[in-house]
Amino acid sequence: MPDDFVVTPWEVKGSVDYDRLVTQFGTERITPEILERIRKITGELHPMLRRGVFYSHRDLNWILDRYEKGAPFALYTGRGPSSGIHIGHMLPWFFTKWLQQKFRAKLYFQMTDDEKFLFKDFDNLEDATKVGYDNILDIIAMGFDPKLTRIFLDTEYI
Repeated sequence: MPDDFVVTPWEVKGSVDYDRLVTQFGTERITPEILERIRKITGELHPMLRRGVFYSHRDLNWILDRYEKGAPFALYTGRGPSSGIHIGHMLPWFFTKWLQQKFRAKLYFQMTDDEKFLFKDFDNLEDATKVGYDNILDIIAMGFDPKLTRIFLDTEYI
């Protein structure tokens, strides 16, 4: 397999060597044993887990060990505000919502309006923040549990 592949948050080029990514990022492969643990705890596997969409993890065994002993855990995800939400944004959020429901986990959802203003798409911070609020409405529409979800804009905490 060629060495000249690139995987960043913005692009994927070449033939991806997933084993090399696991090594580079310090993750572990998702094994049938981990899937069975999740199934036993939740009663089912999410379709993306069943179909092997996810191939690696970091600290999932540790999280499951703690959960089985009664310790809660929290979920964290985010979005850099930009144009409308599309299916590429929503797919990982469907999985996040499933995790929240099955594990009754708190979710912290960060909107990086400041980053989008400083490095990407907006000429002024006000526009980035406005689009962030618009995107928040789409995120709310995903149906996350409002009692377990905290959505916040970075500029609210500067």
